Amino acid sequence: MRIKKRLDWFIMMNNIFLILVAAVCVLPMIHILAISLSSSAIAATGTVTFWPKEFSLTSYEFVAQRKAFWDSMLISLQRIALGGAINVLLATTIAYPLSKEKKDFSLRAFYAWAFFITMIFGAGLIPTYMLVKELGLIDSVWALILPGAVPVFSVIVLLNFFRQTPKELSESAFMDGAGHWRTLWSIYIPISMPAIATILLFSLVGHWNSWFDGLIYMNNPSNYPLQSYMQTVVVQKSFTTLTPEEAKVMAKISDKTLKSAQIFLGALPIICAYPFLQKYFVKGMVLGSVKG
Repeated sequence: MRIKKRLDWFIMMNNIFLILVAAVCVLPMIHILAISLSSSAIAATGTVTFWPKEFSLTSYEFVAQRKAFWDSMLISLQRIALGGAINVLLATTIAYPLSKEKKDFSLRAFYAWAFFITMIFGAGLIPTYMLVKELGLIDSVWALILPGAVPVFSVIVLLNFFRQTPKELSESAFMDGAGHWRTLWSIYIPISMPAIATILLFSLVGHWNSWFDGLIYMNNPSNYPLQSYMQTVVVQKSFTTLTPEEAKVMAKISDKTLKSAQIFLGALPIICAYPFLQKYFVKGMVLGSVKG
């Protein structure tokens, strides 16, 4: 009886703690949304908390008319589509052979250490920039994708997941005449969807939130991904890309509401995508974290 009471007490405190953590994550976004939907005069006073005051869609109307914002949004969508597909493809095809026993792949340890070392030591910013430049990738979306094409952490997650797959499945496939490629695509990938969804989520969030590489690899601001564009507007407070017509409208809009509207719109796509992948997230992380 005493143990049950302690367990109930623990569950209650754990629920309270998780509610507080969720509130810390959600309330800032609600605050930004409330500011973006408030009038410019009220937002400038700093009295808006979690509910809009003097409801107004002026900032969203202005953002909707900004070509630079939607161009950067399109580049970011292109980046996560290409980057996510390449990350998952390479992580899967690398993790499969590394998950085999040494007798099946004699150089497994060598390649595993070669990939792992890249997580600890990097070439540095200048050599990486020189390489990207020499490859002719400057001002190209590939400059944002190829330098991080192989996500080593995702490889480790998938590698451990593949090792837990019963060997009888692959052995039966080999007995039926299947090769390694057929075994990978017909057996390993279908049963590894939780882990693949997990690394896909890592990839999408990483590409979507990345802003620094856009600043250093893009000479033309029109090629900025969304987060790089947002950094110039919100942090550097640069509105040099405004047209004369937009500048006139901007004079009537609060800088605070405009930034809040762009921040919320910038976060909205990844917020919408997360619930569809979240159900696989915990299962994928747990199953890929230990070797059975």
